[in-house]
Amino acid sequence: MELTQDQKDLLEGKYGQGAQLAMKVQVAIGESFGAKRIVPITRSHVALSNQDADLWLAEKMVGLGAKCRVRPTVNPGFCLSYFKALGTVTDDDYAMMERTDKAYRALGAELSYNCTPYIDTNVPLFGEICAFSESSATPFVNAIWGARSNREGANSALFASITGYVPEYGLLLDENRYGNILVNVEADMTCDADYHILGMCGKKIGHGIPVFTGLPKNITKEALRNLGAELNTSGCYDMYHIPGFTPEAPDVKTAFGGKDPERVVTITNEDMAEVLEEISVDTPRPIDFAMFGCPHFTLNECQYIAKKIDGRKLAVPMWILTGEHVLAMAKRTGIYDQLEPYGAHIVPDTCPDQPCWHFLKGKIGITESPKCAYYPQRRGIHFVIRNLDTCIEAALTGEVK
Repeated sequence: MELTQDQKDLLEGKYGQGAQLAMKVQVAIGESFGAKRIVPITRSHVALSNQDADLWLAEKMVGLGAKCRVRPTVNPGFCLSYFKALGTVTDDDYAMMERTDKAYRALGAELSYNCTPYIDTNVPLFGEICAFSESSATPFVNAIWGARSNREGANSALFASITGYVPEYGLLLDENRYGNILVNVEADMTCDADYHILGMCGKKIGHGIPVFTGLPKNITKEALRNLGAELNTSGCYDMYHIPGFTPEAPDVKTAFGGKDPERVVTITNEDMAEVLEEISVDTPRPIDFAMFGCPHFTLNECQYIAKKIDGRKLAVPMWILTGEHVLAMAKRTGIYDQLEPYGAHIVPDTCPDQPCWHFLKGKIGITESPKCAYYPQRRGIHFVIRNLDTCIEAALTGEVK
């Protein structure tokens, strides 16, 4: 592997033990994938988890004197002030989140605590080399912005942030960015939530880079977020193309690099219904709460919920998980005041896969996101999955039909 002088200096410990360890890992990753060189990055995102292994590594790197050359945004843990006031976290969980904040602060991370930085706060340019972890991030960065990032783990993204480099392999190379699966979408795509379910069809789509045809010409950023999040949940997809829409696929031929697809798949309404039935709790039934924001909701979605509620009191609590910047704008624009008095709470910096939600164990919620339903299952929390309108109506009545 060819190394520049700066990379050799990192590897030899000129910039300290932390940077040296991070560079050793980057070189090892590069060697395992047959990379010929290591290239600089300009932005990164670390999917921190504030759980044992993640916190151990972050504190270890702090102890070795590591500092981020490229300041990464970070994934959510849970909002200390909100859940302390709610009284739903143990002292141990609270202390672990505090330690996580302290460690990543010492490393020089941007403590955004937001899992959708690619929409608002850490948006790459076309062709920009990045190091993004977070399951919804890599498909969006590669497919929608045409930037380049491999599917980094939280650790490798952190090491890339510390060194400022990633090994050049995979989706950083032109030849690996073409599609190989033609996916004809014959299902009716009527709302953003339908893209969640389309993304959950990974078992039928199979491994590779899908090229979707048959989708509407205008697709919202929220729908694209949903598609990428669930593609990675159902089948580890780092990239996709939509001919005539995504920047590297002006047409089908270009999307496939001039080659024929390796296979052709058709997704029907029946496929979508079968997937939804498989992943959702059965209905009709009463529900205990509603939860949205996995991935984090946008200001547009908060506004949409406020309009749908329209000053009516919810029958069950609703939590809308967002980034801090969305909460600030919701307060500034009055959306927060249209939600909070009626039982809909905008909560920043928080993920559904966190111990702060232990008080929901044994309860049944409703969400529009299969990813939101997937992670909390290990904590004994289960969900009905429906489109957003149905979810809002269920929160107003306390039941889903």
